[in-house]
Amino acid sequence: MSNKKILLVEDDPNFGIVLKDYLSISNYDVTHAKDGLEGLIEFKNNEYDLCILDVMMPRKDGFSLAEDIRKTNKEIPIIFLTAKTMKEDILKGYQVGADDYLNKPFDSEVLLYKINAILQRKDTDKSAEDEMFEFEIGKFFFNSKLRQLSFDGNDPIKLSPKENKLLKMLALYKNDLMPRELALTKIWRDDNYFTSRSMDVYIAKLRKYLKEDAAVEIINIHGEGFRLVTDNK
Repeated sequence: MSNKKILLVEDDPNFGIVLKDYLSISNYDVTHAKDGLEGLIEFKNNEYDLCILDVMMPRKDGFSLAEDIRKTNKEIPIIFLTAKTMKEDILKGYQVGADDYLNKPFDSEVLLYKINAILQRKDTDKSAEDEMFEFEIGKFFFNSKLRQLSFDGNDPIKLSPKENKLLKMLALYKNDLMPRELALTKIWRDDNYFTSRSMDVYIAKLRKYLKEDAAVEIINIHGEGFRLVTDNK
């Protein structure tokens, strides 16, 4: 299996070289871009598994670069590096699609741990999502590839794309907690008041579809997320 490819965009040449060497020793294939514009060119011309972006950079800052990356790839993990610790900057980083955030100076081993964890989780999630597309939910049969939900052998209804994605996530976490933030990040690509209210509307729609089976319920875990509960475990 080939090494995972990382795009490191860091304008401090000394720090960038040291970090690139450290990650390379840890069996990652690292490309170091010197500023945001160079980073965008590298990203467009090559395939990467993860991006590490400094926030404060000339020509194009890390937030702008992340927004450009998200226009073409909504799934690639992004880690921000910053010397700034203001809450507003951290929130902005997550709003533009960050998977994690590290304040300088930081322990390189901590960064390595975060990279490993993010990539491992991404591979696991992708594997589960790719392999599983048929679900039994009580008396319901759900096919996420066809976006069809049928009750007790009756003709299926066609779900909207967001209804389908949300029900699939709930089904993958069946009888367990589906974190609210995870669903908002994966489906809506943002976690704010408006997207949160939007998700609540879709949860209400799914509850309406599923009410035909009294043994199936979507439970709201306050402040945490939702559980799709069914006797059919």
